[in-house]
Amino acid sequence: MTDKAGWEPKEQRLGPVVRRRDQVRPGTTDQRLLDTAGPSDFVHQDPWRVMRIQSEFVEGFGTLAELGPAISVFGSARTPVDAPEYDKGVRLGKALAEAGFAVITGGGPGAMEAANKGALEAGGTSVGLGIELPFEQGMNPYVDIGINFRYFFVRKTIFVKYAQGFVVLPGGLGTLDELFEALTLVQTQKVTRFPIVLFGTAYWQGLLDWVRDSVVAGGKASERDMELFHVTDDIDEAVTLVVKEASR
Repeated sequence: MTDKAGWEPKEQRLGPVVRRRDQVRPGTTDQRLLDTAGPSDFVHQDPWRVMRIQSEFVEGFGTLAELGPAISVFGSARTPVDAPEYDKGVRLGKALAEAGFAVITGGGPGAMEAANKGALEAGGTSVGLGIELPFEQGMNPYVDIGINFRYFFVRKTIFVKYAQGFVVLPGGLGTLDELFEALTLVQTQKVTRFPIVLFGTAYWQGLLDWVRDSVVAGGKASERDMELFHVTDDIDEAVTLVVKEASR
């Protein structure tokens, strides 16, 4: 482009952006992309982390979009293979698969492995949602579809989004985190028709007593919040409860 005086301003087109005169940048976008030189600290900054977070949501959503009805099963990674709790986890996974549900766990060992094993043996779909930890757990061998996450909050979203309910086996802090996250979502009506079953009355009774006698009695929650979950020792009852509420 030339004006009447024959002067030709510099113009640069970078995708949809036009830059002229002293706003022109050296090189091209491809050149900067392919150039291996230059600072790399951007990979440790928040804008780049946002892209990683987005990519984890995209992978999770894309992988499980067609999973079908599923139940998330939580429990301790420290449950020994020869423990009665492990056997119950296997039987629970089988029963859920036979009822037509895929089984989603954290993909690790212990109770998670047990539920995945039961689902696989019953011919159901066995899903593991792993998490990056300082101590490596790895994906248990009974997982059909496995996704590893960097961020807990992305993983927790996937647990809820693709499940019709939770069954919670005895577990530690991670299990409690998932349990109270789900209870909060149901209490605040962020999710609806979402059954939560605590499996193992002896294990959970102390927590339930504290919630009733301290939290509810102290006015920090309402009596009806005790109805947000069910407690059982019976596998058939646990499956019946999630099937009944999930199908409403």
